[in-house]
Amino acid sequence: MVDNDIRLQLHQSHPFPLDVEIECRAGELLALVGPSGSGKSTILRTIAGLHRPQAGFIQCGDEVWMDRQSGIHIPPQKRHTGFVFQDYALFPHLSALKNVTTAMGHLSAGKRDAKAHRFLEQVNLKGLEDRLPEQLSGGQRQRVALARALAREPKILLLDEPFSAVDQVTRKKLQQELAVLRRDINIPIVLVTHDLEEAATLADRLYILHKGQTLQNGKPADVMQRPCNALVARLIGHSNIFSASVELHQADQGITRIRWRGLSLEVALNETIALGSEVDWVIHPAHIIMHRRERPSFGERENPVFGIVKELLVLGETTLIGLQLGGADAPLLRFNISSHNARRNYLGIGSEAGVSLLSEGIHLMAQNRAKEKELRPLCRPMMTSH
Repeated sequence: MVDNDIRLQLHQSHPFPLDVEIECRAGELLALVGPSGSGKSTILRTIAGLHRPQAGFIQCGDEVWMDRQSGIHIPPQKRHTGFVFQDYALFPHLSALKNVTTAMGHLSAGKRDAKAHRFLEQVNLKGLEDRLPEQLSGGQRQRVALARALAREPKILLLDEPFSAVDQVTRKKLQQELAVLRRDINIPIVLVTHDLEEAATLADRLYILHKGQTLQNGKPADVMQRPCNALVARLIGHSNIFSASVELHQADQGITRIRWRGLSLEVALNETIALGSEVDWVIHPAHIIMHRRERPSFGERENPVFGIVKELLVLGETTLIGLQLGGADAPLLRFNISSHNARRNYLGIGSEAGVSLLSEGIHLMAQNRAKEKELRPLCRPMMTSH
């Protein structure tokens, strides 16, 4: 397979807006994540040549596949894309082997079967070549679809929610197999998914999309831990999103202080935000430390806050807590603790409890209320696996 990077800019105002610029390098897996209607599948279809936006271009390696300004549009069959659809789109009357050979029009008939056998073996389907799709499990059908996509010897692999139709155990196994398969194919891979954990596990980079726009892109850990604004934080499932004002920078101590509901909280130094500015901030539950009764720890000295337990949900060995820090209108701080810890601290609805908010886990975000108001109507958190 030929090594190729792919670059694209896509613009349209109807039938729905789309304004994105994306680059994916050979050997890289890029995940497009966002709520339904954000344009993820349309981007894949455009790369494959199945949709033409009003403006833009697509370049793969040194080949221009589309340039609306110059009138260039290479047809789908000449783009050498491997596409795994959400429903797999297998031919029901053909065996697994024949489904794969249908993608081998670029080879002579005498070479197709032998190579199809190798592709099926590569996706762990050796011995199932003669089975029809109806005789295969969901995971096996997905593997046939992947083998068929690879059989085109593509310059790019497009995966449109390829694991959504299988159970959780099979999904995990298929994700692992894709991670292994990546080592053998040095081509760009673009994955569309609603599952944030899947995207963070598999991808080298995430693109967070909403209403046809890219809100943020970067390495999964950077995007998940440092969303650029409150809208992105909501989309990726943060539950602890609050507003505060910046009251002090202490460069000599490496800290910034914010004022939140009458409390002064210490966060990592961020002098890019002016004093007095209103900011949004998030904290991941992993950086919320429960105070233990009768046995204080050193970590409790950092940003200690106290409140009343308003939500308590026991889920086996984990208990979900919603702590109200203030009056009846105060937002809830949500986090998980072990059920053993909840019992040991005699927690229940109405209990008083204290936690510490570790400064390293507090992330500040500049506010853009006008933009957020424009985009928020369709804002829904994406799925996270448990």
